[in-house]
Formats: sequence, structure tokens, C-alpha cells
Amino acid sequence: MALPVPEPATAQREPALRQPSSNRGGAGREQNAAPAPTNAEIGYKLRQAADILAAQGADPFRVAAYRKAAESVLALEDDLSTVVKRGGSKALDAIPGVGVSIGSAIAEMLATGRWGFLEHLRGATDPEKLFCSIPGLGPALAHRVCETLQIGTLEALEAAAHDGRLESVAGFGRRRAAMVRTALAEMLGRVRRQRLRGEAEPAVNLLLGVDREYRARAAANELPRIAPKRFNPTGEAWLPVLHTVRDGWHFTAIYSNTARAHQLGRTKDWVVIFFHRDGSPEGQRTVVTETHGENRGRRVVRGREAERLPDLATG
Repeated sequence: MALPVPEPATAQREPALRQPSSNRGGAGREQNAAPAPTNAEIGYKLRQAADILAAQGADPFRVAAYRKAAESVLALEDDLSTVVKRGGSKALDAIPGVGVSIGSAIAEMLATGRWGFLEHLRGATDPEKLFCSIPGLGPALAHRVCETLQIGTLEALEAAAHDGRLESVAGFGRRRAAMVRTALAEMLGRVRRQRLRGEAEPAVNLLLGVDREYRARAAANELPRIAPKRFNPTGEAWLPVLHTVRDGWHFTAIYSNTARAHQLGRTKDWVVIFFHRDGSPEGQRTVVTETHGENRGRRVVRGREAERLPDLATG
């Protein structure tokens, strides 16, 4: 079943979102960064996420949560950027109907003008452009980060900068990784070390279970499909999307539609899984078939390969 991307019922036209200027030099803070997105722009995106999730059959409580958060954002007297400056990320989380999960999404929009989860839902994700908004990351480094680590959100990059994976990318060392950590801490307003310890992430067996369900139902043509805006000249609705709830976690699974996935022929192998639950920020991991080492041929969660479970990790 091919699904169009719906327009929010309460907003017919998206506010003109101001994007950050490109970081051509690859280092240093942008001198003329665009203003933070307005409450109207962020509220529109939250409403659009709700409408897309509803059209794709996601959990009604999740849909309602985004709509409630949008209403709260649009009703605020102060700009969200002012709220954060005055009270930090906790003030953002404390907005009625927002909480930690949606608060982390709003923080991403305030920092970059983008929301990776929504871009995945719309089939328009471009993680390399997203990473170019970070001081110290130009186009070449952003490309290598995506190619090497197979990540696509600021939260995933933050985790990689803390657990040492970022230093494995050519062109990075301790100093540059530290610069990225500092920039992300400032941009997102928080450094979620609890996520790096796995306390704010689903167990690996849950992620691998969602991966198996997604690939099986995609192969059986049981999932709604969207037409990606990138790498899709014919406009074909080929990209299946799964929304599911397990052990209190809300999951969205979708095949990777990045340039690297297309280059390597992995668009039916790499599965990007978004997740959140009450009290935890939005997160994302990628599940792939390992091509080398002791896990070769097994499905593994990128960045958590050591937690591989033998009876759950095969394709």
C-alpha cells in the first residue's frame, strides 16, 4: 500500500524554514548562522509527523502525543529558543505535552533547523547535510562519518563521539572528536551519558526483533510504502515503514535510503530503527548484516556489536 505524505490538517502550507548556512571551511563556528526556527515552524513539523504516523497506522497514543506537543508549542507566549536559553533543556521537557522524548526532537530542530525522524518519514533524509551544520564538520568529513559509522542523527553522532567510534573515522583524532562533543553539547543542550551506558536504549534483542519483523513483513508486502524524495527519479513508492510497540518502547523501522546504502547495494539490508518511550529521548540505531570478523553474516546493531546475542542475531 503506497501512502502519500499528508499535509497537516491544521496547516496547509509549511512555514519557510530557515536553514543554517553551509560550513564550507570544515572547521570553526559559523559566523552567520540562520536564526532558530520559530514556534510555528516547529509546531508545523510536529503536526506533520502526527499526520504521517496516523496515515501509516502508528500507535494512536504516539500520534496524539505529537499533536498535543504541537498545540502546546503553538500556544507558548515565548519563543522556544528563549525558553531554552532561560531554563535549559529541562525547561523544554517541562512544557505540557512535550516531555523528554519530544523535547529532544525540538532541541534538534532548534539547533539545526532539521528533524531527522521526520525526514525519514518523508523519505527526504540527508544526514550529510545535517552533519555539516556542526562546527568542525565540512562536506568531506560528514561524508566519511556517514560512510564509516552508518549513522544519520545528531543523537547517534553524539554517542559515537563519546564511545570512541568517531575517532575511527579517517580525519578524526581525539582533538577533533572532542570539538564535536563540545559543539553537540552546546547545540543539543545536553550530553546523554545514560544513553551511552545503554540505560536509555532498548535491549539488543528488542532491536533485532523489530529488525526481523520489519524485513519479514516488508518482503511479504504487508507494510505501507512511501516514495522517497531522494534517489528515486521515478517517484516509486518502494520504501516500507513499520511502526510497532514492544515492552513500552515505540519503534519505527525503515530501510536506509542514504547515498552510501545505494552505492553498496544495501538498501534492502541496512534497517534504521528509531525508538523512544516516556522519560527517554528519541534514539536511533542501524541494524546491518556484518560483512567481516566473528559476526560475519549475522545481523548486528551498529555501535553495539559486542552485545550480539547468538540465538537472535542471524538473519
